[in-house]
Amino acid sequence: MALVLGLLAGCSAPERPQFRSTDITGADYAKDFALNDPSGQVRHLGDFKGKVVTVFFGYTHCPDVCPTTLATMAEVVRQLGPEGDRVQVIFVTVDPERDTPELLKQYVPAFHPGFLGLSADLATTAAVARDFKVFFKKQGDVAGGNYTVDHSAGTYVFDPQGRLRLYVKHGETADVIAADIRQLLAGH
Repeated sequence: MALVLGLLAGCSAPERPQFRSTDITGADYAKDFALNDPSGQVRHLGDFKGKVVTVFFGYTHCPDVCPTTLATMAEVVRQLGPEGDRVQVIFVTVDPERDTPELLKQYVPAFHPGFLGLSADLATTAAVARDFKVFFKKQGDVAGGNYTVDHSAGTYVFDPQGRLRLYVKHGETADVIAADIRQLLAGH
């Protein structure tokens, strides 16, 4: 009887990973983008196959959420050690009028040299944001340029095969994010 139970236990379905972030595996959105890096090269999600990719929408003049998120992701990459080389953090600006390629080239890598800032014209940015279910809207002195941008504050995480897997809420700790990314890097 013990032999039969042992054999049956070996035939059970593999355990699903236990992520602490929201598991959105199989979601039918956020499949790709066509955005410019600071050098003007058009980048797509598929350019980063083999890496875990995190995608966050924000803007460089953001007073709190954006720098906090980028600093947390820098800590995640640090915690991952050598595995951090297999993570691509992408920051997509929702303020392309002010966030020039030159500014993105300085701002985003200031948090970590491997981080990448992407941009497009406003119409393309809005279309990509819709596909990712991201909201953004200028507030304040829009005509004068002294404004803020309300925007969704979560981060999307894609596995090394390019599949959307996780949604990380703003304020999640680096420890939790690093543990989830380790599982994705291990093929879960």
